[in-house]
Amino acid sequence: MMKRTSLLIVISLLAGSVANVAQTRSAADHKSQLGNVVFPNSGSERVQPYFIRGVAALHSFWFEEALEAFQQATKLDPDFMMGYWGEAMSYNHPLWAEQQYDAGKQAVAKIKNVQSLTDKERGFLNAVKLLYGEGDKLTRDKAYCSAMEKMYRDAPDDLEVASFYALSLLGTVRPEDKGYRRQALAGAIALEVYRKNPNHPGAAHYIIHSFDDPEHAILALPAAYRYAEIAPEAHHARHMPSHIFLQLGMWPEAARSNESSWATSDEWVRRKGLPISLRDYHSLHWLLYVYCQQGKYTKAAELLDVMRTAMATSKSDDKLRPNYYANSWANMAAAYIVETGNWQLVDKLLPRGSGATEAAADHHASMTAAPAGGQTSTVRQSQAAQVLPVFVRGLSAAMTGGPDAQASMAFFRAGGVGNTTLGGASNPARATSIRLYEIEATLAASQGNYDEAIATMKKAAALEEDMGSPSGPPPLIKPSHELLGEILLKAGRPKEAFEAFSTSLLRQPNRARSLIGGARAAAASGNTASASDLYKKFAAQWSEADAGLPEPNEAREFFKQTASR
Repeated sequence: MMKRTSLLIVISLLAGSVANVAQTRSAADHKSQLGNVVFPNSGSERVQPYFIRGVAALHSFWFEEALEAFQQATKLDPDFMMGYWGEAMSYNHPLWAEQQYDAGKQAVAKIKNVQSLTDKERGFLNAVKLLYGEGDKLTRDKAYCSAMEKMYRDAPDDLEVASFYALSLLGTVRPEDKGYRRQALAGAIALEVYRKNPNHPGAAHYIIHSFDDPEHAILALPAAYRYAEIAPEAHHARHMPSHIFLQLGMWPEAARSNESSWATSDEWVRRKGLPISLRDYHSLHWLLYVYCQQGKYTKAAELLDVMRTAMATSKSDDKLRPNYYANSWANMAAAYIVETGNWQLVDKLLPRGSGATEAAADHHASMTAAPAGGQTSTVRQSQAAQVLPVFVRGLSAAMTGGPDAQASMAFFRAGGVGNTTLGGASNPARATSIRLYEIEATLAASQGNYDEAIATMKKAAALEEDMGSPSGPPPLIKPSHELLGEILLKAGRPKEAFEAFSTSLLRQPNRARSLIGGARAAAASGNTASASDLYKKFAAQWSEADAGLPEPNEAREFFKQTASR
């Protein structure tokens, strides 16, 4: 309790300091829609606005706008070598291990006559060539990072060198990695850039990515509060703060962040006449998840309608992310069914034969099988195409006694269960095993075999702990500690259930189902103080929930009963 109270105090203090910093911004800064970037170069005066805009857009991962700006610069001056650097950088998406290799290679081929450039420019140009050199994507990412490290050691006070070095460190991280050294170093460098230039888009952005987990998220809260202000034109800048808000269970802030991101991306697509496939469906998925944590199921269902309409309207797809529409739909539909417990919607939202890729919400998890050119493996994508629909159908059947549980378990047994020690935390066998265990345990519990169900779920929880906390909505859809708590509670073991829900809340703070589950477990075990604390948090979190839902009334009944004792 003391730990949670201290966290709230820290959040409050940080929020106040952020407000003070925001008041000191200059009028010139307010005119900038992508932040403040200073990048001296040898280009002519006429290319500078395009180059600076391109660099600023790069820092917010607005790759389409960055590419357009750099190409405008080189159209004006074909001898502007740093413009080709920017073009090549626009084809590389470092944190998702994605890359348009051939296009980037062509941009790099235009780089020549660098003798008249500055040492710093030559350093950037030589580094980007390594991104499109030999070897697989990780090998090239590491070579590029080493080149940026050398530049940083030579010019530690250059904010652009520092920013791109911090990003290069994050670009070498893979889900299977153990330890936190590179993220910590990237975060420290980005924090120093942020201290020197509080309006630098890359600094705020990379701070958030560096500390995107429950233990470190508090360090990124000031940057999260300000990033959307720094680069309001970029929809990704409006979305990224929600990474930290989710890690801290700050649902109203997370909702506003993703509402803003979605609206901004939609406006950009409409204004420029772009395909609607470029809208930010990632934010739409996150927003649905956030609404579910607030009990706003009607608003969440409206987002499913938006996604359904988009799929029916446009058939264009993202070449770097095959099945992008189906992928987004499956994550949204699966989350909606599981969070609401509305199991009868499975056949409507995820009918047999529907396709979706596994764990789309987690960029890293879906990119670990990238081939040499950096594109996602379409073989792997097609193999995973049925994962979420099959899982949710199986879980629903196990919950309700439907016919699909056995078929779903057979599907996952054929998908690599048992090799959970191979390939590190990102090994798909881990997720496959967890999903199988969750269906098996739920089915066993529904048949009254609680000891078997609990033993199975403990294996699932141990595997999930090895995977670390998720960055955003849980890609497993149903967190294993939460399901373990629910089964323990049904088995009449509330004290153990309370421990499982507490672990779930440490991994994903203020998850609605873990809050209400923890409250029930505490009440059932006679822990009135903890039950009261959790019911109060839940009631506040669901203060604007849909009318008629039973959970808020449950909380009111608890307080009525405790008041009468």
